[in-house]
Amino acid sequence: MEIREKILTFIEKNSRIDLKELAILLGEDEVAVAEQMAQMEEEGIICGYHTLIDWDKVTNERITALIEVRVTPQRGHGFDSIAERIYKYPEVTATYLISGGYDLLVTLEGKTLKEVSSFVSDKLSTLESVISTATHFVLKKYKDHGTIIEKHESDERMVVSP
Repeated sequence: MEIREKILTFIEKNSRIDLKELAILLGEDEVAVAEQMAQMEEEGIICGYHTLIDWDKVTNERITALIEVRVTPQRGHGFDSIAERIYKYPEVTATYLISGGYDLLVTLEGKTLKEVSSFVSDKLSTLESVISTATHFVLKKYKDHGTIIEKHESDERMVVSP
């Protein structure tokens, strides 16, 4: 595995890792690691750095929904132009082209179920290319972006019976 892939593997799990610590873990020179990271940022390989927050521990005023969207692809643009129209909405946190019964998977956030439902019915469903949608509300997150949200300590003591 080349240095770029090694860097990406580490920072994908912990984007706050200290550059010096990363260089030591990789067995590489700190300057070389910094140069590679800067180059990957410039090339658009590293698109951003994010913090994963368990919002349930902060507030109950946040609803996440996964919306499956079936669309009519546009000649010469396929799914790209409708996907772009969708991802430009500020409520939308992610948009993916997917296989299966639907074409796009849209993740969005709102303060209430009604707010999210209104977005789907008033904005998303009314777009010209949209044929149908299916909304799924996230009730609880167990793991997100490779991180277990709520770790449970297991009791590994053996049962002793008379």
